[in-house]
Amino acid sequence: MEDQKRIGRIAVVGSNMVDLITYITRMPAPGETLEAPDFEIGCGGKGANQAVAAAKLGSQVSMVTKVGSDLFGDNTIANFQQFGIDTTHVAKVEGKSSGVAPIFVEESGENSILIVKGANADLLPADVDAAEETLRQADLILMQLEVPLETVRHTVRRAAEWGVPTILNPAPATPELNVGDLRSLSFLVPNESELALLSGMPTDSEDEINAAARSLIAQGIGTVIVTLGGRGARLITADQVTPIEPVRVTPVDTTGAGDAFIGSFAHFFAASGNTEEALKQAARYAAQSVGKRGTQKSYASAEEFVSFCEGLAPSAS
Repeated sequence: MEDQKRIGRIAVVGSNMVDLITYITRMPAPGETLEAPDFEIGCGGKGANQAVAAAKLGSQVSMVTKVGSDLFGDNTIANFQQFGIDTTHVAKVEGKSSGVAPIFVEESGENSILIVKGANADLLPADVDAAEETLRQADLILMQLEVPLETVRHTVRRAAEWGVPTILNPAPATPELNVGDLRSLSFLVPNESELALLSGMPTDSEDEINAAARSLIAQGIGTVIVTLGGRGARLITADQVTPIEPVRVTPVDTTGAGDAFIGSFAHFFAASGNTEEALKQAARYAAQSVGKRGTQKSYASAEEFVSFCEGLAPSAS
């Protein structure tokens, strides 16, 4: 574990969802009804997941988001507060449902997810401006694409004015995202398919991934971190490519692993300022999360993460 010199301040401008998780043996065919062995409800959403991961590790986290005027909304706010996340800028939208995410998890641990944005669609640039005092004080601002694109674009622009570094996880991917709107972005964290969509270039080989990432860097994005699932990740700058090796574990449920990776990266980077070391720690943190069911409840506390790392074989650490 690296020497954490300070407690980072992280702000998340993004989504929250209620995860409706069904554990299945296989997906039913059209018109077919199958019995599933288990079901759980949990708090999720990419923004909320990333916020919780950073908070559980010890960062000071503030959330800028919208919830519905329903029981799910009240529960989401209480969940943030349980983890010490500042909810000053979590607002209810009257007459709107909260966001929900039906998730289907197969026996292999792989998952399929639908999302209904609900109140997340009402998170607007004016909400970012209203949270300016909080956002200006952050060490990092995290964003995803489960809220309106105009809000993401506005956040990137305002953060550049304030001199606050930014991270965007461009998921779920959309062709409507214009790379030109991300010129001042500090970190872009796509997977291979998202990188291909954003760059308009193939990403089928290592050289193609590098070229696609560098095409985005040439347009003004600072650093690209490509997540590769079981193959780890790749840190790409204008003049260097650094592989981040995967940590081998037996997966139980991969739901939320990408969010665990990004949220923990934000925590470790804000604490140390060392990108490569923060990514190595994030790979361990994400690996730990797939060994348990669920999303946020699978994320380790700082103490649990230390124990997990101590138990890794030397070759994996």
